[in-house]
Amino acid sequence: MAQNQQYYGRGQPQPQQHQLSHQVAKTTTAVTVGGSLMVLSGLTLAATVIGLVLATPLLVIFSPVLVPAAITLIVIFAGFLASGGLGATATFVFYWMYRYATGKHPIGADELDWAREKIGHTAHDMKERVEQFGQHHIKGSQDT
Repeated sequence: MAQNQQYYGRGQPQPQQHQLSHQVAKTTTAVTVGGSLMVLSGLTLAATVIGLVLATPLLVIFSPVLVPAAITLIVIFAGFLASGGLGATATFVFYWMYRYATGKHPIGADELDWAREKIGHTAHDMKERVEQFGQHHIKGSQDT
């Protein structure tokens, strides 16, 4: 087999044989890592089942205390999370309003200006329509 091996230039093996050895190394590494992870997965599953079997009687005995305590902790955690989120949002809104009021042009200021102009034009158009309707309605009631 060594007789069939061809060398290029400075004694380097043929590229095809280099790819084969590289592929074998990758496959060996993948099988080793995959097998190790499968063993760890099985051990974790076994430990979980054993722990659940041992903890179930304790959970049943203490469930009248643990369930309300868990619900209370969840509600308290959700309250703090919501409070923190709303506080952070309010802080950002106040910061944005400050930058907008001082003319520093924050993100979204163009859209706000466009919406304000559109609402102003719509209000002006509605005012003109109401005036026209009122004049038309008043003329109609005077004619009768």
